[in-house]
Amino acid sequence: MPIDHVSLATHDMGATRTFYEGTLGFRVVIHETLAISEGGTVDHIFFDTGESACIAFMKWNAVAGVPDDFDTGICRGLGVPPGTFHVALRCPSMETLEARRNELLRKGVAVGEILTLHPYRSFFFDDPVNGLRLEYTTRVANYTEEDRDPKRRILPMSIRLFHDAGRPA
Repeated sequence: MPIDHVSLATHDMGATRTFYEGTLGFRVVIHETLAISEGGTVDHIFFDTGESACIAFMKWNAVAGVPDDFDTGICRGLGVPPGTFHVALRCPSMETLEARRNELLRKGVAVGEILTLHPYRSFFFDDPVNGLRLEYTTRVANYTEEDRDPKRRILPMSIRLFHDAGRPA
């Protein structure tokens, strides 16, 4: 079954909406307030990323047991490299991938180079509001039997890729 949505957290819903709606161009399909019976609220928003899939954000407001200062970036809070937890957004073609990268560059978003990550081509960038790593990707080859065998699919890679992939070259 396909993924319907991924839900993440923010401490600044206004800036999150500006980035995902204004910069990335994702249409808001739901924006609601969840009234928590024990007290407090959750500001909850869904952005349409295409093909009926969404990325959602929750902003917790004065809800008992939810700290005000948790790390929305996930990776920083866990102490792992930035590329470990990320959201990959699919482009239908290399042309679309290149156009999307150029559009983000024109909008002043710091994006990495297009990388070959067989069978994908991808570029990475960071959500400047929530500290999340994002990726645009397109598959340029079919999956093979070799792709399923970790003994045959050994890819030399530097840890720097995980840290630097979202930074401009």
